[in-house]
Amino acid sequence: MKFIVSSSALLKQLASINGVVTNNPVVPILENFLFEISDSTLTITASDLETSMITELPVEAKENGRIAAPARILLDTLKNLPDQPVTFTIDEETYTIEISSSNGRYKLSGENATDFPRVPVVKGGNAIEIPSNVLSRAINKTIFAVSNDELRPAMTGIFVQLRSDNVTFVATDGHRLLRYRRTDIATSQEASLIIPRKAFTLLKSTLPTEATSVRVEFNNSNAFFSFDNIRMICRLIDERYPDYENVIPVQNPNKLVIERQALLSSVKRISIYSNKTTHQIRLKLSGSELQVSAEDLDFSNEANERLACQYEGEDMEIGFNAKFLLEMLNNMDSDEIAFELSTPNRAGLLMPVANEENENVLMLVMPVMLNNYV
Repeated sequence: MKFIVSSSALLKQLASINGVVTNNPVVPILENFLFEISDSTLTITASDLETSMITELPVEAKENGRIAAPARILLDTLKNLPDQPVTFTIDEETYTIEISSSNGRYKLSGENATDFPRVPVVKGGNAIEIPSNVLSRAINKTIFAVSNDELRPAMTGIFVQLRSDNVTFVATDGHRLLRYRRTDIATSQEASLIIPRKAFTLLKSTLPTEATSVRVEFNNSNAFFSFDNIRMICRLIDERYPDYENVIPVQNPNKLVIERQALLSSVKRISIYSNKTTHQIRLKLSGSELQVSAEDLDFSNEANERLACQYEGEDMEIGFNAKFLLEMLNNMDSDEIAFELSTPNRAGLLMPVANEENENVLMLVMPVMLNNYV
């Protein structure tokens, strides 16, 4: 089997799906790309059993065939070659791959393609079309709050809820919760699924910057994403997602409106003086003033700042983990944000004062218990 392809075109396609390949896979053959040639089209598959990505590109080839090619050495070779046509010659009996370029010849050993696991096909599933820029924004808004706790597998993915009037993306790690809702996308068949973090991370890095329609199909076990010449199949997390709606407090009489950048900068500075284990900072609200402070008793470090704000409600003091607060503030776009609070031991809600068109962003953060030694 022989084919000719542009080195840069092949490198671009391999790089787009290489994130799936792991260093120590369960099955050794998964350190390879699966190359399949049919009617002058090269289809390349990368898989880790849970997630598979497939891409294709045209090549010059007279015959069809399959081979598993080692991912790392192939990528490293192509990265260091100037843009030129390269010829792949494959011995289907010994699984030897020879790459010929104007610079020289490179020989590497492949594996039998029949050992490569089959990629699942989504049949009889539901489908929805989502613009790539919307999907990318939804992933960016939620992925940082996904849990790493393998003992709670449901929370290691993003919960996607498809309804007749909106689509909601939810992520939580038990300390904070992100709800991102779009009202410009809807589906006639309501459904909910949990997409693993790795699948969405890979998708985020491969989604095109220009607006493209992404087709999402899913059944009970897998989700299938396709756009341009890339397809991705991932196994869904088969767990029950926590009832996030019940966690969001409804009665929040204390409302704070403040300039996002001012609060972000202040929390950044104050957090330097917080305890390195708890990252605890204190917000003291009274009148039209917010006092941000932190102390680390182990090293006798302390800091406090005063910020102007609009505040309606009772005077109160509440503690938060500065790391969580910083991530959430960094992830918002609006100039002004609203903080809705009830009591110092109940979750606070953080949201933009003005939402973008067709979207609704709500962030929830759990407080930390304050030691009242000040």
